[in-house]
Amino acid sequence: MNEYAQRIGRLQQKLQAHQLDGMMITQNVDLYYLTGSMQTGYLLVPAEGEPRFYVRRSVARAQEESAAAVEPLGSFRGFGAQLAQTFPQFASGSAVTLAAEFDVLPVQQWQRLQSVLPHVVWKDGSMLIRETRMIKSPREIACIREAARIIDGALENALAGLKPGMTELELMSAVEHYIRLHGHIGVMRLRGYNQEVLTGVIGAGEAVARPTYFDGPAGGQGLGPAVPQSASRRPIERNEPILIDIGCCIDGYVIDQTRTAVIGDLPDDLRQAYDVSEAIIRSVESMLKPGTLCEQLYLHSLVMAQEAGLGDHYMGFGDDQVKFLGHGIGLEVDELPVLAKGFRYPLEPGMVIAIEPKFTFPGRGVVGIENSYAVTDTGFEKLTVSREGLIQL
Repeated sequence: MNEYAQRIGRLQQKLQAHQLDGMMITQNVDLYYLTGSMQTGYLLVPAEGEPRFYVRRSVARAQEESAAAVEPLGSFRGFGAQLAQTFPQFASGSAVTLAAEFDVLPVQQWQRLQSVLPHVVWKDGSMLIRETRMIKSPREIACIREAARIIDGALENALAGLKPGMTELELMSAVEHYIRLHGHIGVMRLRGYNQEVLTGVIGAGEAVARPTYFDGPAGGQGLGPAVPQSASRRPIERNEPILIDIGCCIDGYVIDQTRTAVIGDLPDDLRQAYDVSEAIIRSVESMLKPGTLCEQLYLHSLVMAQEAGLGDHYMGFGDDQVKFLGHGIGLEVDELPVLAKGFRYPLEPGMVIAIEPKFTFPGRGVVGIENSYAVTDTGFEKLTVSREGLIQL
């Protein structure tokens, strides 16, 4: 059985467990995950049997790429009848319950589906597909491992040219130039509504500590209100923390890592906070094994931050603190599982998680570390290969 058939099979098991007749997949990343093609259309996955990919554009490319059978999508008004030809169990007059990705499916598009399939009862299947994608195959992990190798080269290349007076944007451009030449696809995909990520966040001093809408512990000043995050045109100075939170996407799969650098030295309290971030990640690593509940890792890190007297600065500051320690990565930056209170998933082999303990000091900067890990049968593999420790230049 090939990998795409295995993925479909895992999703079908979840559909059957929730007594659903099938699932309509519409989002690009989910389509790619289940078929190997990111062409525009609708993938109908029945609870039993073979799926069918109804493609609007490009049919020729989908036929070339897709592991699922492809059928040209005719007039949308006739989509219900077209579905019934292949799946008579979904014909009008039958009691049909289908899931859809309510977390990413636009209301307007859902209403169009309702209009052509008026007999269908729709359920939210967002968590079903996200949980299916949560467990990575060796091939997926290999892609993330390669992305980690490339981002390490980009980090070292950028650091070699870093000097006082260089702007955050120039440093980010050095990273982006390197990874693009080495196969970065040019985007880092996010699932969250209205969330965007550039190559990551690079910022120094008070600029990177500026809060923003992005759901993370470090925002960045950005280039203005239209892009209120990450690198700005602010010059990087001596003796201030430089947060380098960067990623790379190879064959659709992302790596996420953070390193802290300084030209000169940091004030004692910021250096101590950085040391605590490394102590947290080392302690969490000792718990990173199958069976550990995701929320345990976050709660453990929170206790460590508070015991160090840094609870007010942990993962942001004030009203802008975020309430997580890490997140799954894969085809998107914000995958399951989340290391946060209430997420009681036990760790399983095949999960890939970015763990990012950081401390924010308004007006002064952000320090911390982030590594990405694959959970294995006996513990973990650290996928991130970049050197650790405070990088002093």
